[in-house]
Amino acid sequence: MEMMSGGLRFSDEMLGTFAPIIVYWIYSGIYVVLGSLENYRLHSKKDEDEKNLVPKKDVVKGVLLQQAVQAVVTGSDNESSQAQPASLIVLARQFLVAMMVLDTWQYFMHRYMHHNKFLYRHIHSQHHRLIVPYAFGALYNHPFEGLLLDTVGGALAFLVSGMSPRASIFFFSFATLKTVDDHCGLWLPGNLFHLFFRNNSAYHDIHHQLYGNKYNFSQPFFVMWDRILGTYMPYSLEKRTNGGFEARPTKDCKED
Repeated sequence: MEMMSGGLRFSDEMLGTFAPIIVYWIYSGIYVVLGSLENYRLHSKKDEDEKNLVPKKDVVKGVLLQQAVQAVVTGSDNESSQAQPASLIVLARQFLVAMMVLDTWQYFMHRYMHHNKFLYRHIHSQHHRLIVPYAFGALYNHPFEGLLLDTVGGALAFLVSGMSPRASIFFFSFATLKTVDDHCGLWLPGNLFHLFFRNNSAYHDIHHQLYGNKYNFSQPFFVMWDRILGTYMPYSLEKRTNGGFEARPTKDCKED
């Protein structure tokens, strides 16, 4: 199948590769603008600038590298296929299955990267250089981690759910929006992701703090595996005296 845009023909597979990248930078850009709203930040702008262990220019380079690697890997395996349009019920089922598969894969891979000292030191610690998360740092990972968690996890979600390449454009764009939102560092009123998902920017912020890096591994949609396997860290959202919010654990964090 092919879609028309300005006289050019783009296959569904190509859009499935590049649409999430475009969505990532547009949505991140919106949060960059909103980042000036100190009363809705989970950390102050000063903390963002001083506590993080990597310059923002290096974060941009790292994200672009990961996206380039993923585009090459996924693009090299694109084959056009014809598929009948699915009903809304079928699409909803496919999306739910894909969400569950992606969550399951990412939970166990993410948790293992924290518990395996070699993988954490040489691979996953790159992402945790951002102690104060922000939107365009959501995919600041080691390229190997990007391939293992995102590319392989996404391929499994796509195959197990049985969705078409066209449906995958919307699913992976939605998953990208959710991932960026979880790292945005803001708690905005009326945020629909916060309304429908317990796994949100405050929940993931706990994981990025030194006291919480053995908890809240679930990403990007549900908190199911954290609850089942005892890595769920509840929190309360408190107002800071100098403006903004702070996600505070409501139970003691213990190191494994």
